[in-house]
Amino acid sequence: MDRTTTPLPATGRGVLVTGASRGIGRAIAAAFARQGDRVAVHCSGRGADAEETLAALEGEGHALLAADLADPARVAELADAADAALGGVDVLVNNAAVMVGHPLADTSWEDWQEAWRRTVDVNLLGAAHLSHRVAHRMIGAGREGRIVNVGSRGAFRGEPDHPAYGATKAALHALGQSLAVSLAPHGIAVASVAPGFVATERVAGRLEGPEGEAIRAQSPFGRVADPAEIASAVLYLASPAALWSSGTVLDVNGASYLRT
Repeated sequence: MDRTTTPLPATGRGVLVTGASRGIGRAIAAAFARQGDRVAVHCSGRGADAEETLAALEGEGHALLAADLADPARVAELADAADAALGGVDVLVNNAAVMVGHPLADTSWEDWQEAWRRTVDVNLLGAAHLSHRVAHRMIGAGREGRIVNVGSRGAFRGEPDHPAYGATKAALHALGQSLAVSLAPHGIAVASVAPGFVATERVAGRLEGPEGEAIRAQSPFGRVADPAEIASAVLYLASPAALWSSGTVLDVNGASYLRT
């Protein structure tokens, strides 16, 4: 590590969280703000939800930024805007993702291609391009930093109804490990979390009735995760204490899926 870089403070950092309108992203933004960090809340849609997230954040110096992560030009603009709004980005959380249902046997050729294109553009390329722009700024400023990717248990156990989602999350984990090696000499640590089923607004309907009972039964704890539990894992991986965990993929699934 280059010991001339600026040490990463415990609080008061600039943190960019993508897909922070609600759910896991909102919980992550709130957790960073609660410990005194300045947070840029990113959204690609759901502007009203993003405004609610921003308004509820503790502290000052936060910002709301909109960008379509599927467009590389907008991604570059987002990195510039976050840097200006926060006075520099110390932590990037690649949380934004789309999940388009496309089970192979029931999906047309045209819809299959579209599902893959959109999912890869946002979940993988969006995160890769934003990581490039943010990390380049960190390196140029001689600033130690953190990148944390929000992957998925589905990268390991499969997503039969959402194969592009599972594939892009597996690729996101691999991207994080590659960047962990290449960015370590610059004092930048990179890690990922792989959540299982999380109780968010998007999946609330699935937690009702027999399907909900089956989903909760996947974990020996008999429940699904709360978004705050995922945020806690992200907060740790972004902390100075987690430097030596760079390159890890941390399972946060309540023992619902155990890798060997």
